[in-house]
Amino acid sequence: MTSIHHLTTEQLEAGDGHARESPSDGGTVEMIVCRPGIDERRVLEEGRLVVGDGLVGDNYLDRPAKGDDKPHPEAQLNLMNSRVVDLVAEGRRDRWSLAGDQFFVDFDLSADNAPAGTRLSIGTAVIEVSTKPHNGCAKFAERFGIDAARWVNADKAARRRGINAMVVQAGVVRAGDRITKLD
Repeated sequence: MTSIHHLTTEQLEAGDGHARESPSDGGTVEMIVCRPGIDERRVLEEGRLVVGDGLVGDNYLDRPAKGDDKPHPEAQLNLMNSRVVDLVAEGRRDRWSLAGDQFFVDFDLSADNAPAGTRLSIGTAVIEVSTKPHNGCAKFAERFGIDAARWVNADKAARRRGINAMVVQAGVVRAGDRITKLD
């Protein structure tokens, strides 16, 4: 059995500059991941987004919010910066999906660049950044290490852990599609 090595906070900080160089507009969808069940992942070349439902085939509708019996409407979609996930996954693209997000994008997801309410064109769909914070959880810490979980959560404005979003216009998203801010 091989053990998985996790990066230290110092190693993560050393790689942070590259993550901050993501484009502020005209980014790219690097990976789409569907989560059909708990701890199940399917990498997709194409995904369909539906208003109110999120990514077709994903288990969003089956996951009630804490203390509620319904899913949280502002957490239909989770997006994470592909440079950040690549760093915490130590360059192993096959581990990206373990982060638990549906979209990995080379795009600046910081609060300065994409504040709550920002609409993003992603493929033929439009999504809106929600006010609900997206934080690293215990599963994230298990998969990437406690230092990584603390590091992605430490700078709230940078949103290293990513964002939550809602579908406001249905459409199709493919790996390689552009992601742009709408006026």
